[in-house]
Amino acid sequence: MAAPMCNAPGLWLRCSGRRRVGGLFTLVSKPFCSAAAAPGTLSAQRLAEKLRAQKQEQKTKKQLAPTSPIQRRVHELVRFTQQLQRVHPNVLAKALSRGVLHQDKDLVVINKPYGLPVHGGPGVQLCISDVLPILAKMLHGHKAEPLHLCHRLDKETTGVMVLAWEKEVAHQVQELFRTRQVTKKYWAITVRVPVPSAGVVDIPITEKAVQGQQQHYKMTLSPDYRMDNGKMVRVRSNWNAHIAVTQYHVLSSTLSSALVELQPITGIKHQLRVHLSFGLNCPILGDHKYSDWNKLAPQKLSLGTLKKLGLQQAKARHLPLHLHARQLILPALGSRKEELSLVCKLPRFFVLSLRRLDLQMPSQDQNGDDEAGHLRAQ
Repeated sequence: MAAPMCNAPGLWLRCSGRRRVGGLFTLVSKPFCSAAAAPGTLSAQRLAEKLRAQKQEQKTKKQLAPTSPIQRRVHELVRFTQQLQRVHPNVLAKALSRGVLHQDKDLVVINKPYGLPVHGGPGVQLCISDVLPILAKMLHGHKAEPLHLCHRLDKETTGVMVLAWEKEVAHQVQELFRTRQVTKKYWAITVRVPVPSAGVVDIPITEKAVQGQQQHYKMTLSPDYRMDNGKMVRVRSNWNAHIAVTQYHVLSSTLSSALVELQPITGIKHQLRVHLSFGLNCPILGDHKYSDWNKLAPQKLSLGTLKKLGLQQAKARHLPLHLHARQLILPALGSRKEELSLVCKLPRFFVLSLRRLDLQMPSQDQNGDDEAGHLRAQ
């Protein structure tokens, strides 16, 4: 007698032949056995778990789907920055080559995209320094030597970034930065409006440990003076503090936000973010690290600002840092006998936020640059 088979997917039941016991015929069946299943089949338990997982994943995606246009753009930018870390180095180099702002026999100036680190580090899969050899060959042929970094920008900062063909030229440009001969101008959208509307923040900065679920470090102010009963009292200077000086000027403002031009005189780590947030009490929009003095948490925004942005507070953690390296002015260098002014248009997400917040750009900057490409204005 042929052994019957069960029709359940990935399962089979085989029955032995009849066996005579006490004058009766009984069927002796073997238990379900996934180990005996054909290669590639799933047990009933594993199949059920897989189906449940797929159903839960679909449900989660549906729940997380952004509802407003600004939320969709924020999610698109997050996905874009994540993709930059996963693409092939050739693809990233090609994207950077399309963003070249200036090129001569000494320098190459690129528009740095949002979310792309300059150097490698923990968790960094791909960075700008990794693709400089490929970028050089794309711009100057297969025999080109790798380009060299002249300075750096934070991962979340966009805008003008200078590279050099020769190491010696890179060192010369680095020395210009170190000796404060390069004019640097940044644009930022701030939460609240700086008072006064123009001035200089001259407060030293130091690094400190911040306690939380896990210890992390952030830059903070280390002022030389404090108020004591209404009087200004000098305090002992922190030996680890660095002199930090920032000029600022409000270009446009509403009751709750501002477009601010920043000119750092010194070049301390996170200087602009710290001076705006802790010095002027006007953190940069999307600065989740420096919007609170003692903890690391998503930036809290007013109901009015959230409404203008079309964003929920629960989704504010995805809001990008609105800090853009707008302009660099390099003095004469090498064979070049005159200064070089390098200007980079705002990224599209920055322009859209300006419109949402009713902030006005100077007339020459009405068109933003969209490094994400697929973000579109309403």
